[in-house]
Amino acid sequence: MDHVDRVVSGDLPLYAVEDELPPEEAADVRRRAVEELADSDLTEVGRLHDAEEARSNVENAVGATRVPLGVAGPLDVDGEHADGEYYLPLATTEGALVASVNRGCRAVADAGGATARVSKDGMTRAPVFRVDDVAEAKNLAIWAEDEGFESLKEAADSTTSHGELLDVEATVSGDSVYLRFRYSTGDAMGMNMATVATRQAAAVVERETDAELVALSGNMCADKKPAAVNVVEGRGKSVAADVTVPHDVVEEVLKSTADEIQEVAHRKTHVGSARAASLGANAHAANVVAALYLATGQDVAQVVEASSAFTSMEAREEGLYASVSLPAVEVGTVGGGTALPTQKEALELMGVAGGGDVVGAHADEFAEVVAAAVLAGELSLHAALASDSLDSAHEDLGR
Repeated sequence: MDHVDRVVSGDLPLYAVEDELPPEEAADVRRRAVEELADSDLTEVGRLHDAEEARSNVENAVGATRVPLGVAGPLDVDGEHADGEYYLPLATTEGALVASVNRGCRAVADAGGATARVSKDGMTRAPVFRVDDVAEAKNLAIWAEDEGFESLKEAADSTTSHGELLDVEATVSGDSVYLRFRYSTGDAMGMNMATVATRQAAAVVERETDAELVALSGNMCADKKPAAVNVVEGRGKSVAADVTVPHDVVEEVLKSTADEIQEVAHRKTHVGSARAASLGANAHAANVVAALYLATGQDVAQVVEASSAFTSMEAREEGLYASVSLPAVEVGTVGGGTALPTQKEALELMGVAGGGDVVGAHADEFAEVVAAAVLAGELSLHAALASDSLDSAHEDLGR
C-alpha cells in the first residue's frame, strides 16, 4: 500500500505524512489523497497565477504571493444548507493553526457533528445625505423607511437580476441622515452589487427630496471596520454553530476537562473581553476566518466583521457544550476572487463553488461551514489554554 492509499484508508493521518517523506513529496501525497477523499481537483494549488488570470482582481500586477495552504478535517456539519463532512482549505503562515483546527474537527466529529444555522442575511451599504435641519432629517428618515421605500426598491432592483433591496433603516445625526440599505445578494458576497444599486437609489432620494448625497458610503454600513452596528444588526450572514462534546472525547481528544475549559471561557473569553471592551468575545475566530477567506477568494479585509464573534463554553452533565455566534459573515461563492484557479479549487474542495441550484444556497452552505470551522478552532484553543499546552504546541509546530 503506497502513501496515498494509506492516507485514504485512514492508516496514515494527514499531519503525519512528513514523518515518512520529504516536505515536497509529502505535500504531493496529501494533495492526491485529499483529491480522492473529497472527489476534487487540486491541480492549480501548486501553480502560481499569471497576470491574465488575475486581471480583474489586481492592478499593477507583477506576479503572485504564495501563502501556504493546509487542509483540516473532515469537519462534520449538520446545517440547513451544509450537510456532511467538509475538508477545510486554510491559507496561513501561522504554524500550529491547521493542527489546532484539525484537532477541533476531530472533537466535533467524535461528538456527532456540529449544528449550524444562518439566522439573518443581508449585505448593507449606507450613504450619508446632507439636509437643512433636524426637522428635514426626520422627514427624510420617515420617507425612506415608509412612503418612499417602493421607489427606492424599484431603482435599486433595476441594477441587478440577483439582488433585492430588503429594507432601509435611517439614522439621524443633526443635519446628516444615514440610510442603511440592506440587500439579499444570492451566492455573491454582494458588496459591489449593493454599491451600484444604492447609487441608483440615492439618485431617487435627491430627486424626490431636498437631501443632497455627500458620500455613497457613510460608514454606517459598516464595511471593513469594527462596528457595534454589525454586531447588533448583522451584516452579510449572521450564523451560529454549536456542539456538545462528551466528557470522554474532551479528555481523549482535547486533553482537558469540561470544567477546566469552562473556566478559561469565563475568565478569559467573557470577563477578559468585557474588561477590554472588545467587540465580540472569542479566543481566535479571526485566525480561522482569515485562513478560510484567503484560501477561497473572499475579501480578506472583512475578517474585521466576522471576527466580532461570541464563544460560549459550558460544562454540562452530558459533556462540554460549545457554541459560536458570528453576526457578520460576508462570503460568496461567485464573483470577486472566487474564480481564481486555486481559490476556485478550494471552494470545489468544499463542494460550494459557483452558484447553487437554489439562488444563495452555496453561500449559505459556506457560511454554515465557516461557523462550524470557527467552533472547531475555539474548542481546540480553549482546550490548549486549559491544559497549558499552547506554548509547547507553538514550539513544536510554529517555528
